[in-house]
Amino acid sequence: MTPVKNGDILDHYRIEGVVARSGMASIFRATDLNDGKQVAVKVPHPEMECEPVLFERFQREGEIGRMMNHPGVMKVFDGEKRSRVYMVMEWVEGRLLRAIMNEQRPMPQERAIQLAIRILEALQHIHTRGVAHRDLKPENVMADGQDHIKLIDFGIASKADARRLTFGKLSQVMGTPDYISPEQVKGKRGDARSDLYSLGVILYEMLTGKLPFTGENPFAIMNERVLNPPIPPRAVNSQISPELQEILYRALEREPANRYKTADEFIWDLQHPEQVGVAERQELTNWKRRRDPVARRLVFYVAMALIPIVVLGLLFFVARHI
Repeated sequence: MTPVKNGDILDHYRIEGVVARSGMASIFRATDLNDGKQVAVKVPHPEMECEPVLFERFQREGEIGRMMNHPGVMKVFDGEKRSRVYMVMEWVEGRLLRAIMNEQRPMPQERAIQLAIRILEALQHIHTRGVAHRDLKPENVMADGQDHIKLIDFGIASKADARRLTFGKLSQVMGTPDYISPEQVKGKRGDARSDLYSLGVILYEMLTGKLPFTGENPFAIMNERVLNPPIPPRAVNSQISPELQEILYRALEREPANRYKTADEFIWDLQHPEQVGVAERQELTNWKRRRDPVARRLVFYVAMALIPIVVLGLLFFVARHI
């Protein structure tokens, strides 16, 4: 399929400029020649159409987008007969949440909480329809001048009644590891609770200006979240209340069963912090003692090397005493 470029006409849409590119597709600003309105047109990369799994994922993204009807979720318009595969979405004026966060580190608490609640309201909408975003991060949230948000890019979203799609190169399009949940790090599919974990990371970053887990490379960062607790938010920003810190810990629980069960539960705690009981958490006292996956592997290899020595020693002992 011929790549799309500025000035091209796709049916009745005039392409006016590329807005973003991802591992699977390019998004263009376009004008609907029927009514003159601005739209966003998402076109899969030509090579993606040759990969059945990625192509099916693109089609699933369009199906999910057409299901949604919420002011906090980007709309995908029903497709009339088209000359090639592409998706038409509403044009959203605003900026990525990432740009806003880069301007304010840390962000004022009131604003951070308001943004988090609006994102959670959109998550509640998609979750009740059996959809998990699975790639929630500041680059996939847009906000306008009044901080009204839109969730965008459902490229790796999952649908409860859809079969699981697997693809060897999928890790290339899953985005930064900073926000994915521990279960996704372990290769599990992830669900609504994974989105709540990712929102917990985003809120932590808005409130502290830093990420809860860091490392020299993506693998080190992912190991950190699987092995160690987050750095206590109040150790980074003392203005965070114990109750707000507890909310963050509940969102960032390593085990999905221990997290908030729904976005509505998360919202309730953010709106009623005075009623949030503060748990006595071991993570608050031992967080500086970080478990190292390299050290664990070293202990394992040493133990494996000692096994034959111990066996030989036992055989020698038995032989001496027969």
